[in-house]
Amino acid sequence: MSDYDKAGVAQSERVSDKPRKRGCLGHCAKFWWAYLLIIIVIVVIVVPVVLLVAVPKIAQSKLDEAELILNRLTVTNTQTQNLTISLSSTIKTDGSVKANIAAFEGVMYLEDRQPHTPFATLNFPATTADAEQHVNVTQFLPVEDLEALTNFNSYLLANETLRVTVEGNTFVQVSGISRAYPVFFKKTVTMPGLKLLEGTIVNPTWVNTTADERGNNFRANTIIPNRSRVSFDLGNVTFHNYLFDKEVGTVYIDNLVLNPGDNHYPMRATVEDLGALLTALGEKPYCEGKGDQKGVLPFGLRGKTDVRNGQPLPYFNDALAAHNQTVYIPIGQALRDHLNIDVPCGGLGGGN
Repeated sequence: MSDYDKAGVAQSERVSDKPRKRGCLGHCAKFWWAYLLIIIVIVVIVVPVVLLVAVPKIAQSKLDEAELILNRLTVTNTQTQNLTISLSSTIKTDGSVKANIAAFEGVMYLEDRQPHTPFATLNFPATTADAEQHVNVTQFLPVEDLEALTNFNSYLLANETLRVTVEGNTFVQVSGISRAYPVFFKKTVTMPGLKLLEGTIVNPTWVNTTADERGNNFRANTIIPNRSRVSFDLGNVTFHNYLFDKEVGTVYIDNLVLNPGDNHYPMRATVEDLGALLTALGEKPYCEGKGDQKGVLPFGLRGKTDVRNGQPLPYFNDALAAHNQTVYIPIGQALRDHLNIDVPCGGLGGGN
């Protein structure tokens, strides 16, 4: 055998010695207990940590990132001690986690008023964590906290916007995992308010110096704007009627339901102090101008009573009584049209 062959054989022999390690087969057989210990650690420690800590945190995080949109809030069947609330809402998520959210009891309160006292408690149905979920709730509720409900109505009436929070404890069950995990649902939404019904239009249709069979001497058609997403069944509402901070009579609107948008209703009133109106019409700037611009007086309205089906509604009435609303009424034109009275500057007794 040549030297080359010998070298080749020697090299071959040296290479053939290495496979004696025999990969994992021998090693695993020798150290089986170590691998078993690793598996036990994964099963006993790692998996529970993932299931008990990581999954709930991910579920809570996704719930926190979700967006709640309040589409419509309707208040009907209003009674002194009860009412029906219908809530239409949409929940939006990124849809990355497939999960079911259990039904839960949620409370609603004003975010910007302390303490956070709920004005309503609703039973929200079970939903999923899909990218978009429509959630509708209709519930007949007792008035559990009259002050909190009145405060909500007052904020809604007076402000251009307001913030309302919905919160409650529930459970999330992630797809593929049998266990349900507790999570906390809390969402604050910014809602448009009524802004004191700014822009209300009153078009007089009849005015007289003597009252009709109901004791009224003024009638009008009104357009009442509702800028909010809330609908109210207020029933029969009466208002104190002021002119320059002096009460001159009472205004009545019957069977009033304020829906989002423009609401058209007849108005009637008892004007007890016609003299105050005639005096104001003879003063500048109200006696100036031409046509419809002449004799437009600013009347103040403040809630007096609110009754539906014989039951007083203090949560509406007290909110209406908490704020003065200004309405501009072309009373001068009404007097010219119906009584042929035109008040010049300086009054009927003489001009300037």
